[in-house]
Amino acid sequence: MKFIIKHRIKGRLRVHFVQGQMTCEQADKAEYYFQSLAFVTKAKLYEQTCDAVIEYSGGEAQILEALKKFSYQQVKAPAEVVENSDRRLNAEYKEKLLEKVLFRVFSKYCLPFYIRAVILIYKAFKYVKAGIKSLMHKKLEVSVLDAAAIGVSILRADFNTAGSVMFMLELGGILEEWTHRKSVGDLARSMSLNVGRVWLADGEQRFAVNTSDIKPGDRVCICAGSLIPFDGEVYSGTATVNQASLTGESLPVTKESSDYVYAGTVVEEGELIITVKKANGATKYEKIVNMIEKSEKLKSSAESKAEHLADKLVPYTFLGTAAAWLITRNITKTLSVLMVDFSCALKLAMPITVLSAIREANLHSFTVKGGKYLEAMAEATTIVFDKTGTLTKAQPTVKRVIPFMPEPEDELLRIAACLEEHFPHSMANAVVRAAKEKILFMMRCTQRLIISLPTASLLIWAKQGWL
Repeated sequence: MKFIIKHRIKGRLRVHFVQGQMTCEQADKAEYYFQSLAFVTKAKLYEQTCDAVIEYSGGEAQILEALKKFSYQQVKAPAEVVENSDRRLNAEYKEKLLEKVLFRVFSKYCLPFYIRAVILIYKAFKYVKAGIKSLMHKKLEVSVLDAAAIGVSILRADFNTAGSVMFMLELGGILEEWTHRKSVGDLARSMSLNVGRVWLADGEQRFAVNTSDIKPGDRVCICAGSLIPFDGEVYSGTATVNQASLTGESLPVTKESSDYVYAGTVVEEGELIITVKKANGATKYEKIVNMIEKSEKLKSSAESKAEHLADKLVPYTFLGTAAAWLITRNITKTLSVLMVDFSCALKLAMPITVLSAIREANLHSFTVKGGKYLEAMAEATTIVFDKTGTLTKAQPTVKRVIPFMPEPEDELLRIAACLEEHFPHSMANAVVRAAKEKILFMMRCTQRLIISLPTASLLIWAKQGWL
C-alpha cells in the first residue's frame, strides 16, 4: 500500500493512503487489520480523507513495515465487522437526510402549487391519524400537538407552514432513529466477540471456513479455549463449557453427545463437534442487540418520570396556544407555540443517557441489563454476594507441590505444566506459571554458579601458589 506520512510523534503516526476514494468496507478492513497487530494500541480510519491515525508501542519500523504489507485483498475481516459497521450506519442515515433535504428543495421550488398541495395533504394524513388515535385512547400526547399544528395549517391553506412542520418532524425522526441505533450498535460492538473463521468438520477432515459460509446442519469443530459461535447440538466429543456470558455462573458445565450448546460460550477443556442449529441471527452481536432492545423495557423510574412529564406538558402547551390566540389574535404566532415543545427532547434524552451509561460501564468490564438496575445500584447501600467465587479474580498461585510418589517435586511440577499448558483454565495457568518461575530460578542459580566457579578456582590457585 502506498502512503504518505503526514505527522509523526513517538508512539503515534498519521498517514494518508494514496488512493482515489476509500469506501466504508475498505476503512473497516484497514481498521481491523491495524487493530489486530500486537504492537498497535489504537487505530482510527477516516474514509472521507483516506487518512489513518495509528498509536503503537515499540519501534516505528514495525508499523511502517505493516503499512507497506497492507492490502485490502489480503485482509480477511470477520463478516460481523463489515455488516455491523458504524460507518455503514452513518452513511445510510446521512444519505436519508440528504434525500429528505433535496426532495424538500425540489418540491418547494420546482413543483407546481397544486401538485405540492396534494403531496402535503397526503403526507399530513399520517400525522393527523396518529393524533386522532391518541385522542381516541383519551391521551393528550405529542402526536396530538403535531396533528393540531399540521391540521390547522392545511385548513388555512398555509401549505408552506404545514410543509415546514412535517419537514422538521421527519428530520427529527431520522435523527432520533439514527442516534438510537448508533447508541445500541456502539454498545453491542463493545460487548461482542467477533469470530471470523471456524473449523468445518467433514468426516475426519477439517477445513477453515468463514462463519458466514456456515449453514444449519453443518458440523463445526470447537477446540479448547475457543468461543462457540453458533447455537447447536453436540455431535461427538466431551468438553467443559464456560457459560458465564449467558448464565453468570463461573463453574464450567460438562457437555457430551446430544447436549445443546449456545453461541457466546467458551470451551475450556476438551473438544466438541457440534451440529449447527442456528446460523443466521445467532451471532454474539445479534444476541447482544436483542438483549439491549429487551433491556430497554426494564426502564428506570427516571425514564418513566421523563415520559410522564413529557406527556403532562402537552395540555400546558395547548393552554399556551389558546392564550397566544386570545392575546395576539395572530394565527402564525399561535401556531408557533405548538412548535416550541420539549416533550420529544425529554423522551429522547433519557433513553440515550441510559444507553451511554451502560456502554461506559461495559468499558470498565461491567455488564448492565437495563436502566432499572443502574438506578438500583445507585441507591444500594449493601451488596450481598451468593458465593466467594464472584469476588475473586480467578488468579490462583501454586504454594506447594505435595508428591504422592517417589519422583521429586520439580519433576512432577514440570510434567503437570506440560499437560496443562494448552488449557485456558485458571488452575492450569497457575501450574504453568509456577513451572516457568521455577525454571527461571534454576537458570539464574546456574548462571551464578558458572560465574562463581572461575573466581573460586583463581582463589584456590593463588592460595596454593600456582599463580
